[in-house]
Amino acid sequence: MVTKVAGDRQGIQSIEVGFRLLKVMSAANRPMMLRDIAKGAGMPAAKAHRYMVSFMRTGLVEQDAASGRYDLGAYALELGLSGLGRLDPVRLAGPILDNLCEEIQETVALAVWGSYGATIVRIVDAGGPVTITLRPGTVLPLSKSATGRAFAAFHRSPSMKQKLEEEINASAQQSKTASTTVRRQMEKILDEIRQHGISRATGSLTPGINGFSAPVYDHSGSMVAAITSLGAIGEFDVEWDSQVAKTMLSAANELSLRLGKAAEEDSSRTSR
Repeated sequence: MVTKVAGDRQGIQSIEVGFRLLKVMSAANRPMMLRDIAKGAGMPAAKAHRYMVSFMRTGLVEQDAASGRYDLGAYALELGLSGLGRLDPVRLAGPILDNLCEEIQETVALAVWGSYGATIVRIVDAGGPVTITLRPGTVLPLSKSATGRAFAAFHRSPSMKQKLEEEINASAQQSKTASTTVRRQMEKILDEIRQHGISRATGSLTPGINGFSAPVYDHSGSMVAAITSLGAIGEFDVEWDSQVAKTMLSAANELSLRLGKAAEEDSSRTSR
């Protein structure tokens, strides 16, 4: 899907001017006096007032009768929710995954949380000498894969917790180790992942393959997807501060912003 940008095409200037007021109100995230809105938009208060009257008539703006302060109205909320409902992480991730693959020269993928767990939904193959046996629809384990660990660390859902517990118990039984010991080991791994804001796995799922996976968040701050990169051990640097890790975090942050995540919260997470 190609998004058209207005560029220098002819438009209605008064609408563009008026929306400067709405941007000021949106950025403030609180009711404001007319003089402050006008100052933020760089226009006289009298001119701003005329726009506010029209905005109130359409429901974009409302005014508190007691304080006289203006705030975004019900129709502004309706428009915002409608726009958020149209955001599709799989569709929006396409160009970001392509650019990421080209930049790091490794296979990259997008995963979401499905009925059966962390599920690959899109792959961009780097076409290197090592074949990554990953296909759309593949469900990855939570404890051993970089993608699964990203969901285990950052995703919040009862089904995720249940699946992780099942994997822990199965691993304990297979290795003849107490489940409490395996659980503590997993918690240590997840704590380290949360500290760095990105997960990694070194040959734990597929021998000879390393992986990073960075969480993607929506407007509510909930993890909705993971961007994963995979490469051969010896060529794929899995140090926490590697260039690959930094590029992965940047790509995940870019997609999060497209999905409405607050910029200041994303930057704080990726700077850890």
